[in-house]
Amino acid sequence: MEIFNQLLSQVDDFLWSYVLVTLLLGTGVYLTIRMRLVQIFGFGHGVKLTAGKYDNPDDPGDLKHFQALSTALSATVGIGNIAGVAIAIQKGGPGALFWMWVTAALGMATKFTCCTLAVKFRKTNPDGTVSGGPMYYIENGLGKNWKWLAVTFAGFASVAAFGVGCMAQAGEMARSFSCLVGKAVPVGGFDLVKVGAGVIIALMTGLVIIGGIRRIGEVTGRLVPFMCVFYIIAAMAIILLNLGKIPSVFYQIFHDAFTGTAAKGGFLGSAFIFTMRMGVARGIFSNESGMGSAPIAHATAKTNYPVREGYVALLEPFIDTLVICSMTGLVVVLTGAWHGPSHIGGAELTAAAFSQGLAPLSNVLNTAFLGKLVVTIGVILFAYSTAISWSYYGDRSFSYLFGLKSVVPYRYAFCLFLVVGASIKIDLVWNLCDILNGMMALPNLVSLWLLSSVVFFEMKSYQPLIPGFDLQLKNRK
Repeated sequence: MEIFNQLLSQVDDFLWSYVLVTLLLGTGVYLTIRMRLVQIFGFGHGVKLTAGKYDNPDDPGDLKHFQALSTALSATVGIGNIAGVAIAIQKGGPGALFWMWVTAALGMATKFTCCTLAVKFRKTNPDGTVSGGPMYYIENGLGKNWKWLAVTFAGFASVAAFGVGCMAQAGEMARSFSCLVGKAVPVGGFDLVKVGAGVIIALMTGLVIIGGIRRIGEVTGRLVPFMCVFYIIAAMAIILLNLGKIPSVFYQIFHDAFTGTAAKGGFLGSAFIFTMRMGVARGIFSNESGMGSAPIAHATAKTNYPVREGYVALLEPFIDTLVICSMTGLVVVLTGAWHGPSHIGGAELTAAAFSQGLAPLSNVLNTAFLGKLVVTIGVILFAYSTAISWSYYGDRSFSYLFGLKSVVPYRYAFCLFLVVGASIKIDLVWNLCDILNGMMALPNLVSLWLLSSVVFFEMKSYQPLIPGFDLQLKNRK
């Protein structure tokens, strides 16, 4: 197993060192220019759409704009926001957080583009629900000659769901829960605490996904706002307790983003390229911009205008990375927890940072477990919500390949792999996730370059319908 893990690590290094960093950032820059800074000038309209100002229950689709965004956010706001950020900073230094911000800013234009395409080229199923995503806009947007690329994406996405949205989530959740509970209970080489945690999340996930996208939308619409606010309040408490350190922390983040960080203590050290790579890789893992997963959820939105869901979708990287990932990153850097031993990583490192940061409140409340408890609850909620949405991403991709009858067996297999992910070595899962993320992204990025003109036309046709758009256009001139 160790040899296999080393092989995966080498493949991961090759894929993410230059190829995907260049393609993802390059695509984000291109779409930002092509869509005329839509992440800035379309932000306000996206907020109004999400708030339900333009909702029409008679529009085609399955979910309201808010529910579609919540479903996509439930997948993106996951372990990457807690464990992924900690790993990026531990290995790449504080400067990695800056590159996560860059991926989010550029990723807003990428999300706008792919989610507009998802609604435009979605299809209606015999049961009245809709299906969409890269496999559909590749085949229907580029034509039948490109179906091989659509099949390639669907194949990678079907498998990637078991890693990105399944085993990685269950593994970090089980590891965090085991750390909180204490000493492991080994039986036959397995930690019973971790296995038990895997069984619980599998059962909880199964109860939701059996009801399909409408039940998923109902659950995520309630769960996502609660878990985001809960985590942000805990992080903000630490930031407010350390306000005096904020200027020096931001200086270190921006300085190290372009210089790298010298190795010291347990820190692995990095040069500029490695710092950027860690930030981009973990940023993409967190907000999934360019991967092609989120369009599968956004395709379900109730709307007659495809570009409306594009405006909603551009909020996703902002919330996920510029807000929630920043909370984790600032806590990890503020407390200095990233200098800790290299064997403590992921959610454990974030738990250590929160424990240290919340120590004053822990003393007042007379408990030593406040920080660990906050992170454990966050991990459980984030992992659970991510597993729910990624099961849908996986079964839509699988059904594209093998028909709707294959969905139920796929969901059972997904729940089984949640138990597996909770039990195996977490490093192997993270390496596998990075590789699968990259392989999913490649077909999607090709289609975004080729179909960007379609989205630009949709945007230009819709903009006159936005109240006050003419005034906004004059101000830009």
